[in-house]
Amino acid sequence: MITVVFFSNFINHHQALLADELYNTEGVDYHFVETVSMPYQFKINGYADYSYKPYIVKAWEDKEQNNYALHLALTADVALFCGQEVLWFAAKRASTNKLSFEVSERWLKKGLINLLSPRLIKNKFYYFSRFRKHNFYKLCSSAFTARDEYFMHSYKNRCYKWGYFTKTTLGEEFFSRSPVPQKGGLSFMWCARMIDWKHPEMPILLMAQLKKRGYVAKLDMFGSGPLEEKIAKLIQKYQISDCVKLCGNKPNDEILTEMRRHDVFLFTSDQNEGWGAVANESMSNGCVLVASDMIGSVPYLINDGINGLIFKSNNMGDLFNKVEWLYQHVDKIPNISNKARQTINTMWSPEIAAANLIVLVRALLKGEECQITDGPCSKAFRI
Repeated sequence: MITVVFFSNFINHHQALLADELYNTEGVDYHFVETVSMPYQFKINGYADYSYKPYIVKAWEDKEQNNYALHLALTADVALFCGQEVLWFAAKRASTNKLSFEVSERWLKKGLINLLSPRLIKNKFYYFSRFRKHNFYKLCSSAFTARDEYFMHSYKNRCYKWGYFTKTTLGEEFFSRSPVPQKGGLSFMWCARMIDWKHPEMPILLMAQLKKRGYVAKLDMFGSGPLEEKIAKLIQKYQISDCVKLCGNKPNDEILTEMRRHDVFLFTSDQNEGWGAVANESMSNGCVLVASDMIGSVPYLINDGINGLIFKSNNMGDLFNKVEWLYQHVDKIPNISNKARQTINTMWSPEIAAANLIVLVRALLKGEECQITDGPCSKAFRI
């Protein structure tokens, strides 16, 4: 029996599916330690409450639970630490020299200016003073995390691929898209908060250019935010209200259904997108993903032209070229869709991530090299 404990602020929908898999894995005694209670704002915004899960340890609730969390930090066979709130537990853990992982997205989203971040300074103080000489490794929830860590001379040769793991369609009746006739056009969707680094203006400019070139296209945009009014004005400016619809916020289950109804998912965020779970979701539901190359999940998930398309971040010309390629190769859309679905269901699912983590843990506990060559828990290198 291997005891595995995951420390984070509070459990959310990005962590729950993986946690369930680990809890139900034979030979694993799994615990999830929450260091803070879910803020009220998250609750009213619709975040699911997972506090009833049998593996939850509420370190924030009382002294008894906090002491139990500390006991797990000191005694568990393997511990995973995610977020600033857990550094105290991680520091206590370091003194035992037991197998541990730090889990995070990339640090240098804005470039070298992030080196002045108090959060980063605090994290690296802990790393160089407590973790560096001990049995600590890195699970990289972004394809750019290893590069940032190597730049900061941390976790060299100790980085492994990781990410966010969403609901898959494995076990459901297999669905296949029919080729889309060019005269019928393509249906696009976009889903995110309408803020600057998500670049909601890019789908609008794309639709305007497609219409100008004579392509038939329809775009549904899901989400809201401070740029919503600006986006509405852009739609009027380019006179594309006949092919663009602002759909507002929808529950996640409805968004997943929409992904099955649309041909293409546009993911236009820049380097500020740490992972981007909608990439997993769109691919799992067979919607062809056209995504920026600086999104954290994209280099891990997409093989360009095989199971999705990658465009240069914030480059309208390249985005248009990738979408035009789809119009010129509509016969390839069903195959790309199916390959995308297979990628998530057979390599980046919660089930595979849990199984791979235990394989990696057993290898490191034995002092052996992990034999996983791709997907979660394979070696992450500087790109």
